[in-house]
Amino acid sequence: MQIISSTIPDVLILEPKVFGDNRGFFFESFNGRAFRELTGIELHFVQHNHSRSTAGVLRGLHYQIQQPQGKLVRVVVGEVYDVAVDIRRSSPCFGHWFGTLLSAENKHQMWVPPGFAHGFLVTSDVAEFLYLTTEYYAPEHERCIAWDDPDLSINWPLTASEPIVSAKDRSGTPFKDADLFP
Repeated sequence: MQIISSTIPDVLILEPKVFGDNRGFFFESFNGRAFRELTGIELHFVQHNHSRSTAGVLRGLHYQIQQPQGKLVRVVVGEVYDVAVDIRRSSPCFGHWFGTLLSAENKHQMWVPPGFAHGFLVTSDVAEFLYLTTEYYAPEHERCIAWDDPDLSINWPLTASEPIVSAKDRSGTPFKDADLFP
């Protein structure tokens, strides 16, 4: 596994070593010891989630204000544009976002630490998205920042003027009014 830095130091891209031949491929999608040795971060995952979405679906920007979740995310079918937003007021990167393409083809993963809002846009016909979390889902603590917040100015690679979003995501809170981390 190789760790690739992003423009936000705490957000990491994991590039696995893939072994392939005429039969297919094999790779270790996560190894806690190797991750700890490369990053100094010890992870303990408590929940594994799987979602399927169609082209143009945008999910996010989600986070939990209490029981904040760290997320290790990857795509096993299709492609998404994945985004993490630093919402820790004490961070030098507060209000900054990082986005990257995750796909079944590139097999990259992104580590989104606690204290970040997270979202993705499906850029293929369909995408299946997996994520491991360091805390359990707690709907009473879930928050949503508007995906199109003008203060964040996320450059989503939209092919249509409006993505397909849930009612919850359509009514996301403006960044300036959101519950944020210290």
